Amino acid sequence: MSSKLERLSSSLQNILGAKVRSVVVDRGEVTLEVAAADYLAAAQMLRDHRDLRFEELIDLTGLDYSAYGNGAWTGKRFAVAVHLLSITHNWRIRLRAFADDDAFPVFESLVGVWAGVNWYEREAFDLYGIMFAGHPDLRRILTDYGFVGHPFRKDFPVSGYVEMRYDPEQGRVVYQPVTIEPRENTPRIVREENYGDVGNG
Repeated sequence: MSSKLERLSSSLQNILGAKVRSVVVDRGEVTLEVAAADYLAAAQMLRDHRDLRFEELIDLTGLDYSAYGNGAWTGKRFAVAVHLLSITHNWRIRLRAFADDDAFPVFESLVGVWAGVNWYEREAFDLYGIMFAGHPDLRRILTDYGFVGHPFRKDFPVSGYVEMRYDPEQGRVVYQPVTIEPRENTPRIVREENYGDVGNG
């Protein structure tokens, strides 16, 4: 681990104290995990503390761990990961927190800390069903308003539940049950010993 990442890890432990669940440095990246209850306070400290100064939020995404490790995961199901950049110190961090309730995942909104997170939180709500308390306009952003479910959840079917089409008789778009037949895509496996060997034909 580089001395810069060691310094960042040490600063995170010292500044955030009991809010830190873990700090992992892997492949040159730092991941800070906090509890859902400490998520907003930790974000404010990451932005405002002079030794950290993470001024810029790069991304926020939802995570569904229900199928992680081929179903061997036993922890909480939903999490958010926030990628932050400190222009002042030229370092990056990933802030992660797990929702306390798998049936109703909710976090405090970070819009008051970084205004640019607005649409990222709407995307996580739309695709994962993760709620953000205090968000000024939490509504779907990628799927249409009548959409049922959250398509990035691991238990959402690949073909979905409904499809839409234009009905010329009614003069409007209508929803109907999915008519796609599920199929198994098995890749073609070539077992010839010299396949692709130019010298052997």
